[in-house]
Amino acid sequence: MGGHIKPLFHEEQSLRQPRLLMLTAIPPVAMLLLAIWQVGLGHPWGKQPMSNAGIVGWTIFLWLIYFRLITVKLITDVLPGELSVAMRGLWRSYRISLAAVQSVRIVAYDPVADWGGYGVRSTARGKAFIAGGNKGVELALKKGGVVLVGTQRPDELARALEWQLPNPGQKHQP
Repeated sequence: MGGHIKPLFHEEQSLRQPRLLMLTAIPPVAMLLLAIWQVGLGHPWGKQPMSNAGIVGWTIFLWLIYFRLITVKLITDVLPGELSVAMRGLWRSYRISLAAVQSVRIVAYDPVADWGGYGVRSTARGKAFIAGGNKGVELALKKGGVVLVGTQRPDELARALEWQLPNPGQKHQP
């Protein structure tokens, strides 16, 4: 069967905030309109217009990037002895040994005010992985700093992490 270990907790979250979808669609839509104007209708745009092939190429490139960005998912897995968090499609996995975790607690947060937005965020306080919502599990690390994992199921994630902690006295605080 291979060496694949079944996770104790698994969650996949899409980064599908409507405002972000609309903002990231602006460049490919603008290039599509420019392509229609210049290539389709035959009206060169600007004093030194880009070639038709260049416009078509950039339009296709921007749409490919857009479709790649809207398919990114935050994948959270609790495996024996470790937490694995990845922005599948953009970022490699970030693995944390649970032996390095001092405590686990469920938190409510404001993604923009507390961490600067969605995605993988690094601040002086620590690292955050946020796909949406305002609830997560915060891990205090023994060497200092925190790691926040945004989740739609904070109770389940906290339970799975606590069960794996080498020091079972460090339970979550709701």
